Amino acid sequence: MTPSPTDRAGAADTLTGGPRRRRALKGGAPLPLLVPALIGLVFLTLPLVALLIRAPWSSMPDLLTSSEVWQALKLSLLCATAATAVSLVLGVPLAWLLARVDFPGRGLVRALVTLPLVLPPVVGGVALLMALGRNGVVGQWLDSWFGITLPFTTTGVVVAEAFVAMPFLVISVEGTLRAADPRFEEAAATLGASRFTAFRRVTLPLIAPGIAAGAVLAWARALGEFGATITFAGNFPGRTQTMPLAVYLALQNDPQTAIALSLVLLAVSVAVLAGLRDRWMTAS
Repeated sequence: MTPSPTDRAGAADTLTGGPRRRRALKGGAPLPLLVPALIGLVFLTLPLVALLIRAPWSSMPDLLTSSEVWQALKLSLLCATAATAVSLVLGVPLAWLLARVDFPGRGLVRALVTLPLVLPPVVGGVALLMALGRNGVVGQWLDSWFGITLPFTTTGVVVAEAFVAMPFLVISVEGTLRAADPRFEEAAATLGASRFTAFRRVTLPLIAPGIAAGAVLAWARALGEFGATITFAGNFPGRTQTMPLAVYLALQNDPQTAIALSLVLLAVSVAVLAGLRDRWMTAS
C-alpha cells in the first residue's frame, strides 16, 4: 500500500522534529521544570527591574550632564572604539588563521586566544602589568628604547580593553568563516587571484555580518571593562576613569550618580542586544 501524502508528511515531521516538535513546545511545561525556570527568570531580571525602580528619574538630567559624567562617558566611548579598532586589525586575521589554516598546535592557539574570556579581569590586568609595565617582560624595552609607558595612561586603557574584548571578535569571525563556503575562495584562486586578494575581494564581503556582530560584541565588552582597566591603567579622572570605574567610585560617595551611570551602561547593553536580535533573539 502506497503511503498517502499526509502519512509521508507525518513521517517527515517525526524524523525532522518539525511541527511535532513545535506542538510539544506549545504544551504545558512540567512543574519540576517550570518552577526553577521561573525562579531563574526572576533572579536574572529582578536586579535590572530594581535598578529602574530606584533610578532618580527627576534628577537624571542634572546627574548625566555633570562634567565628571561626561568626562567618563567621552573617555569610555573613545577607548572602547579604539579597542574595537585594534581588535578588528588584529582579530580578523587571527580568526582567518584559525579557521582556514591547518597548522600544528592550532587547538592550543585557539585555547590561548579564548583564555581572556574565562580569565578573571583582575588577573588579566596583573598579567598586562607583568608584560607591559615599566619593569615588564616587554614594557622595560618599550620604556628604555622608545620611551613608551603604557600603564596608567589612556593608551593603557585601550590595551586593557582590547585584551579582554578581542576574543569575542575572534570567536564570532571564526564561526562565520567556518560556515562560509571555501569554494568561493578556491574559485578566485583558479582565476589567478592571490590568497590575500581572494580574502579581500571574496571572503571579507561574505563574512561582513559576522565581523559586524563581533565588532559590536567587542565594543560592548570594552565599554563595560572594569577589572583589567583599574589594575593596568588605574582610576584617574579625565585620563583613565571610564564609565564602570566612575560607577564604582560614585557608589561610595554618591549612589544616585552611580545608578544614573549604570542606567547608561544598561541602555547600551540593550541597544547591543537589539542590534544582534537577528542572531540571538529570533525564534526558530
